[in-house]
Amino acid sequence: MSKPLIIIGGGGHASVLVAILKKQHRDILAIISPDDISGRASIADLPHLCDDEEIVRFATEDVELVNAIGVVPGSSLRRKVSEYFLSKGYRFATVISEDATVSDFAVIHNGAQILTRAIIQPGVIIGSHSIINTAAVIEHDCCIGSYNFIAPGATLCGDVLTRDNVFIGAGATIIPGIHLDKSAFVAAGAVLVNSLGAGEKCYPVKTIIK
Repeated sequence: MSKPLIIIGGGGHASVLVAILKKQHRDILAIISPDDISGRASIADLPHLCDDEEIVRFATEDVELVNAIGVVPGSSLRRKVSEYFLSKGYRFATVISEDATVSDFAVIHNGAQILTRAIIQPGVIIGSHSIINTAAVIEHDCCIGSYNFIAPGATLCGDVLTRDNVFIGAGATIIPGIHLDKSAFVAAGAVLVNSLGAGEKCYPVKTIIK
């Protein structure tokens, strides 16, 4: 049976996740955010706590957490928050939109988030705490590491391998068989045709015709 949820974060990513969870009739006990949430329709009605440390009032065995902190390239905040509460014994819920297509032959690890109209094909492995955003496509036999961010509309063709903390921007395309080492970065709209080492970056080629 699903446990009640505590949402960490009160920004745009939180509003998207909460909309998915409400559609699934999940019980949300509170949202934790230092920011004002009154302007975000999907989360404004939730009980609002301002300090992460208030989570400890909820027993680890009674709730699950949802890390709804948005991803900024190069920032480790989201990972640090998850690791802190994991060390306290909390478990993070996996969130999968009912409007996503996820193969029965894919493996989705704990804490991953699969958003609306994302496509996860057979043989895919999605690492823990990774975000597969709106309308992203993860083709057959891709292996996605932990704490990855795959932005809206990105396409990973077959047999792509990513290590931890990889960021792939909106509308980017990764051709088959490419490997991306930890903390690699692919900018929005880029087409990646060569593998990237740890921390390496790929940007779109700009052609100027006069």
